[in-house]
Amino acid sequence: MQPVDLTTLRAVLADLTGAAAGRDSWLPARVEWVQQTDLWTVVIGLRTLTARPCLLLCWHPQAARLHLCQPPAKEPDGFQFSQFLQRQLRGLALTELALTDEWERVIDCRFAPRPGDPPQRHLYLEVMGKHSNAILVDEAGLILASGHGVSERQSRVRPVQPGLPYESPPALTAPIPQRSEPFSSWQERIALIPGPIGQRLLHGYRGLSRHLVEAMCHQAGIPPQTPSDHLSVHDWQALFARWQDWLTRLETGRFEPAPTPQGYTVLGWASRPVSPPTESLHQLLEDYYQAQLNREQFERERHRLLQKVSTLLKKLYQRREQFETMLAESTQAEASKRAADLLMAHLHLWRPGLHHIELPDFASGQTIKIPLDPEKNAILNAQAYYRKHRKQKRAQEAVRPLQEAVEQEIRYLEQVEASLQHLETYRDPQDLAALKGIETELIQQRYLESPARHSGTESSRMGSKHSPPQPFNPHRFTSPSGFPIWVGRNNLQNDQLTFRVAQEHDWWFHAQEIPGSHVLLRLPPGAVAESEDLQAAADLAAHFSRGRLSEQVPVVYTRPKWVFKPKGSPPGMVVYKQEQVLWGRPSRAQCLIASALAQH
Repeated sequence: MQPVDLTTLRAVLADLTGAAAGRDSWLPARVEWVQQTDLWTVVIGLRTLTARPCLLLCWHPQAARLHLCQPPAKEPDGFQFSQFLQRQLRGLALTELALTDEWERVIDCRFAPRPGDPPQRHLYLEVMGKHSNAILVDEAGLILASGHGVSERQSRVRPVQPGLPYESPPALTAPIPQRSEPFSSWQERIALIPGPIGQRLLHGYRGLSRHLVEAMCHQAGIPPQTPSDHLSVHDWQALFARWQDWLTRLETGRFEPAPTPQGYTVLGWASRPVSPPTESLHQLLEDYYQAQLNREQFERERHRLLQKVSTLLKKLYQRREQFETMLAESTQAEASKRAADLLMAHLHLWRPGLHHIELPDFASGQTIKIPLDPEKNAILNAQAYYRKHRKQKRAQEAVRPLQEAVEQEIRYLEQVEASLQHLETYRDPQDLAALKGIETELIQQRYLESPARHSGTESSRMGSKHSPPQPFNPHRFTSPSGFPIWVGRNNLQNDQLTFRVAQEHDWWFHAQEIPGSHVLLRLPPGAVAESEDLQAAADLAAHFSRGRLSEQVPVVYTRPKWVFKPKGSPPGMVVYKQEQVLWGRPSRAQCLIASALAQH
């Protein structure tokens, strides 16, 4: 993830304060509300004479930043920091935004009753990687609250606690870049100690970041790993020209934000821009960092859920083996009863001290060897066999329902596991929504605890009975004849697809006896699906199943009216009849998937 550097902060502040070329200032702006959306992000709702912008302040360790954003969804805000900000900033206006030092990544947001009044509150946003923080300070310079506190045990140099005076982060010691510095002096400083030119630039002056240095070198046609003593005079001059261009843009506020294959740029230095330069720096930053944070959350949550489901399945497999062993033992119940009957019929053959006795079977006449307890007589041994018979019969009656319940639970969790395995990589917010749907489903089925139990709030982020419904965004493909094919992303979507969306003229597909997604070939009334359409849907059902690595997968299809949900069954579990079978090839589904991605 590309971190926000000083150049990006200067570009954002220039845009907000009107210092950028052709931009009007957003300040002053009255504070209307404050909402904290996660542990590291606060959104301040502002009101100007012409608009109602939202200012995002984030102190995330990898994505600390400041920019305008879209209004967040209205959700319960249980964070103390945002509630304290709401009380302290009520009735005030954001009158100024400035860096505490021209070459430091600390932004001072100043709040006063009206423009021209001395600030009553300062909200400092420190953009410093893992040490990033947001700190509210009063007019006397005392800390009122912070995004996260720093105790004296954590830092004796600079603790951050309410009541302590605010101190700026330790100043950097590297020289400050000067546009007036001559080429010879600049080259001498960079080349003083031989090393990779990118590293020498990064450590030679303040205000530079790894991403900026690499872009500067690439613009000059120099690989960043090139040793400084291997550069030609032309290389040095090309690099100095980029250096001067950077400083000129900082002084004049002439920034050109644009996305790049590696991230984004605010200097227009995109060697291969993925799209034309954008007019909105704030939209660029919001889209990039939201996508990056969504991707990180997706990978983290997917790993956590896969681990949880895998652990649950492992325990269920062990229970199934135990039940199978118990049932195998219970099949010997009739043998125990037969041994007891033989002993009771041949009491006269028993002798004290026998360890076993051989008696003829009633039905076959063959000799049966019956183990005995030498300390018991024949009657007591027979009674022991009768007790064993009754115990085995009871076990058989008790274990079989438990075994069926475990089998159903295994089938359900294997279905969940198949859904998680198909969510391999993050492509768009729908993937994250599908993952959250799986988490909601597991909470509802009591495999996961609701976050509300840990937060102490009445409402849960997901999984509550009163939680908002999950968005319905199935995979969408097109058959050879142009008919839509919809594929559920998780079990909740599978149920919705099969029992709410499907019409009587559609076709429903599922891998036969294999966990997988529900697939719906949607047809308008009176339309007839060609064999190629049915085959395409079968190929997708095979691909979105646990058998997708096989060459062929049996796929059943039927009308939705013949698909039923057993009472009390978990999401995604159905029974069907009047089915037909097609052989689906997962490899052929790749063409449909690639076509859908290209259209997206």
